[in-house]
Amino acid sequence: MHESRSGWINGLAGVTIFAGSLPATRVAVSDFNPTFLTSARATLAAVLGLFFLLMLRQPRPKVAEVSSLALTSLGVVVGFPLLTALALQHITAAHSIVFVGLLPLCTAAFAVLRAGERPQPAFWLFAAAGAACVAGYAALGRGETSLTGDLLMVAAVVACGLGYAEGARLTRTLGGWQVISWALVLSLPVMLPVALWSMPASFEHVSTPAWLGLIYVSLFSMLIGFIFWYRGLAQGGIAAVGQLQLLQPFIGLALAALLLHENVSWMMLVVTLAAVVCVVGAKKYAAR
Repeated sequence: MHESRSGWINGLAGVTIFAGSLPATRVAVSDFNPTFLTSARATLAAVLGLFFLLMLRQPRPKVAEVSSLALTSLGVVVGFPLLTALALQHITAAHSIVFVGLLPLCTAAFAVLRAGERPQPAFWLFAAAGAACVAGYAALGRGETSLTGDLLMVAAVVACGLGYAEGARLTRTLGGWQVISWALVLSLPVMLPVALWSMPASFEHVSTPAWLGLIYVSLFSMLIGFIFWYRGLAQGGIAAVGQLQLLQPFIGLALAALLLHENVSWMMLVVTLAAVVCVVGAKKYAAR
């Protein structure tokens, strides 16, 4: 009972940390270009992850696991951070968080494809309804929307869903925090040179909030959040604690309003809630 409660606490901590990623990225891209932000956050997190792997003497991944680690890295280390950073140059953090409401559904869809499961027809009905809610909101967003930003967010969610699904497959053999650490280390030979190449000529123009945003997405969003998240899944059960991810859009909207003073309209809340309902329904019918 105590372990189950700890799992929910750790899972909620992980989801809360992830919910702060988009607002923090929104602040950071005001002074850092998206390429540097993506490569710098991955580099800093990879160094820390490598330290933990060496200090705790974790075994190296098997050759057969490298391809899945590469997909994980492509999705959550490179794809999602870069695409969201690019998107947040065109849209607000509050607007982008609506798209994150589809992340659990996207993750489930990739899990279905990778595991070869055959979901019930109702699964696809809920999937289509959720996609229609988000697409309709994006199309009717008036002045706060951007086609470029919306498309980038859709691509970001797809990349992250793929990365989560692949990471989940590896967790059984490598462990949760080990998966993200090895994925970060795998990206280091590419991310470090890119960070040095894209580094600004001068940091004098960089504000304190932008530095804090970079630190947050590097340490918390990229690594520490996964430690809490996967620990919670292990303690409380993946199926149960995994549902906490549905709270991420609501927490993110609250953070965008409180920290960035962005407008959170009633329409944003309604669409986010509708997306969450569709995700819950789709998960229920994900397998026969």
